[in-house]
Amino acid sequence: MGTKGLKHPVKKSESKSGFGAFLERHGRTILGLFVLALVVHDVFGPHGYIAMRRTQGEIDRVRKDLDRLNKENLELGDQVRALKTDPRLIEKIAREDLQRAKPGEIIIRIPPSQQPAPDSRAKP
Repeated sequence: MGTKGLKHPVKKSESKSGFGAFLERHGRTILGLFVLALVVHDVFGPHGYIAMRRTQGEIDRVRKDLDRLNKENLELGDQVRALKTDPRLIEKIAREDLQRAKPGEIIIRIPPSQQPAPDSRAKP
């Protein structure tokens, strides 16, 4: 009889040694720790979820400030146009703020202690 027909079973009892054995024992733990580190980084990292929410809040605040400043800018532009073109507004500012008078008018100043109360100035 020849040895051709005989099959020798291969023993798998040889255990892996070194790095392969380490990975076989601790591979899932290492993978789990790696995934946990990625999740923590995605939530708490410099470009993570919390930083994104903080940045979004800052963007919202800046947009509100920009809208307010644009509105204020439009109002100031209207005031500038009025000051350049409305003679009644110019006269009002000259009389009240700058205490100017037309030729022939006399300005009489009343001391603050003798001025009437603001409520008594209202017309019935």
